[in-house]
Amino acid sequence: MTDQYRTITHQMGEGFYSEKRSKFLAFAHHVTTENEVKELLQTYKKKYYDARHCCYAYMLGADRSVFRANDDGEPSSTAGKPILGQINAHELTDILIVVVRYFGGTKLGTSGLIVAYRTAAAAAIENAQIETRYVEDIIDYSFTYPLLNEVMRVVKELEPRIVSQTFDNTCHISLAIRKSQAAELRQRLQQLSFQ
Repeated sequence: MTDQYRTITHQMGEGFYSEKRSKFLAFAHHVTTENEVKELLQTYKKKYYDARHCCYAYMLGADRSVFRANDDGEPSSTAGKPILGQINAHELTDILIVVVRYFGGTKLGTSGLIVAYRTAAAAAIENAQIETRYVEDIIDYSFTYPLLNEVMRVVKELEPRIVSQTFDNTCHISLAIRKSQAAELRQRLQQLSFQ
């Protein structure tokens, strides 16, 4: 299993597509839970209450195992699936893309709808900032104060992120590190305990 994944930053990406007077407004958001997805969908349905459709797709988790696509009344697989297809094409996760459609009076047909939703979703991704993130393990370590310099040397060399730390008679440090480097950090800290 890889310990890295691609997602977008917290800055929203927007896209727009127009075909035969139908307008497709696309919005890409960084999300990490299904509750965040539900809240954002409610916001869009309220804000664009006069739109004909509010279609979406999302993918969650570093392993990309939680996902869903919704056509919101469009013909089956003409909206949600093309949006999800763009998420997959860019190998993204922890993302929600919402595409709001204002009907222009002329039907686009299934192929026209697929192109419209796919293009709008792609534009939203294009206007978002993609970044690589890492799956982290949290390592808690307690030690006596005289070991402080040794512990901080390990921290400096392996560069984990310090989540919390308390220095007293018994010291405690909580470190976050890439999953692939966690075993090495655990081993180095354990070795200090036996000095």
